[in-house]
Amino acid sequence: MLDADAYAVRSPDTPFEPLSIERRDPRSNDVVISILFCGVCHSDLHTARSEWGGTRYPCVPGHEIVGRVSAVGGSVTKFKEGDLVGVGCMVDSCQRCEPCREGLEQFCDNGFTGTYNGPAQETGDNTYGGYSSTIVVREEFVLAIRHPEADLAGVAPLLCAGITTWSPLRHWNAGPGKKVGVVGIGGLGHMGVKLARALGAHVVAFTTSPNKVEDAKALGAHEVVVSRNPDEMKIHSGSFDFILNTVAAPHELDPFLALLKRDGTMTLVGVPPEPHPSPSVGLLVMKRKSLAGSLIGGIPETQEMLDFCAEHGILSDIEMIRMQEIDGAYDRMARSDVKYRFVIDMASLAPAAE
Repeated sequence: MLDADAYAVRSPDTPFEPLSIERRDPRSNDVVISILFCGVCHSDLHTARSEWGGTRYPCVPGHEIVGRVSAVGGSVTKFKEGDLVGVGCMVDSCQRCEPCREGLEQFCDNGFTGTYNGPAQETGDNTYGGYSSTIVVREEFVLAIRHPEADLAGVAPLLCAGITTWSPLRHWNAGPGKKVGVVGIGGLGHMGVKLARALGAHVVAFTTSPNKVEDAKALGAHEVVVSRNPDEMKIHSGSFDFILNTVAAPHELDPFLALLKRDGTMTLVGVPPEPHPSPSVGLLVMKRKSLAGSLIGGIPETQEMLDFCAEHGILSDIEMIRMQEIDGAYDRMARSDVKYRFVIDMASLAPAAE
């Protein structure tokens, strides 16, 4: 086994603390990664605090991982020692079912293995995430990073926030000639705006906060609508091809469904702790509109997204923190007080674990 330093919570209401963990000995198809940066996702908070239930403690979160390959198994062909790589929300799946064969591992019929909070495919053991010094991942779930090394911290959130917004934008064909709305300007939403703009769509950002209007324009939105203003909303009635809704809090969906044109789709990627109020069926049936959902993305499209972002110079807007500041970061994240993603400099971990 490989020893690794980590930061973990032992219960829903205790702070993070150093923890020594063991990683498996590398198998022939494994890649050993020394973690350089790890993004902080709202899912980390939900899981650490057991807000979704089912958390296995101790819990080491983190699924926006960028690092350097320190060793590879004998059958690994895609990576070598020294390569810059990423790991996202999954570290394994059955690799046999139809979704896996199609490169849609996030929909594995037998359940994918999360980067943290398990269960591991073969053993059922808990998995530990990126708030750690090292991780061992099978080659098929490791991603090549082609950004300049100086940009690595801003790359980390692409492994979740980037792919979570990229996958639906691509699936519903956001691009030239399409009017695309992005609801919420946070960790997910700010990436949605950047990616939709780079794909060539006309991008309209929706925010409840007037003080975010200029920020959204700076991110690339052509227009910004304050969604609490009914007059601003009415201007766009029946005009959107696609709306990406990133808000992870319960809210009324009808005002946004009313903005879709015939055959338009609104896709939800935020998962609230309680259900949204039920939408009006009439808004859907009268214009053949669709309300859909999307879950992260498969490994091939995650690599596609990373390559696209490298080509277009796209990064997440981040605030760098030390590992020891994670509890305060969670408190701020719960208040939406971050622009737009915290990223942990894992060089700060080693002193904390001594």
